[in-house]
Amino acid sequence: QVQLVESGGGLVQPGGSLRLSCAASSSISDIYAVGWYRQGPGKQRELVATITNRETINYANSVKDRFTISRDNAKNTVDLRLNSLKPEDTGVYYCMGGPSAYAPIYWGQGTQVTVSS
Repeated sequence: QVQLVESGGGLVQPGGSLRLSCAASSSISDIYAVGWYRQGPGKQRELVATITNRETINYANSVKDRFTISRDNAKNTVDLRLNSLKPEDTGVYYCMGGPSAYAPIYWGQGTQVTVSS
């Protein structure tokens, strides 16, 4: 069982940046897809960005050109760089891992991102 722990959330003004990190308790090299989902206030959890172990990347349309995902199989980490943040990016961001981007079986506990002036 892989444990995922997120860090890096916080309060940021619109237009600002954050870097989220996810540290795994064991190797992620055998996990096909890792990445990030988020759940905004009153909304369902949605995919934000995922990356496979073949470096195939998938972004939600709403974050393309603003967010950047990366994985480091040697360090067992998954990072998400959030730029040009908007109030609608507010939510709890969850690290995930699974056999596909849409079939997560591992979840972190979540980290809060709040975009507000």
